[in-house]
Amino acid sequence: MSRASRPITVTLGDLHKRVEARVKSGAYASASEVMRAAVRALDREEAAVQDWVRQRVDEAFADPRPNVPARDVFKRLRAHHAQQKKNKAQ
Repeated sequence: MSRASRPITVTLGDLHKRVEARVKSGAYASASEVMRAAVRALDREEAAVQDWVRQRVDEAFADPRPNVPARDVFKRLRAHHAQQKKNKAQ
């Protein structure tokens, strides 16, 4: 019987102890099971971040306020940073 996937080697460094602890606790049957759960969790986290970004972009496009030219934004940022430096110097 062949496997659906082939084994890979992963260097975990200090994380190796944390994987072993999860297996030893009985929460997972093997290190492979821990790694599969970790990748699924990473997939969920990345999907959540993508959804959040997509929502912010949609909100920005739906914002009825007029656009601010980039030169004005950078002018305000330079003034803000100059004021911050001045405040720290005092």
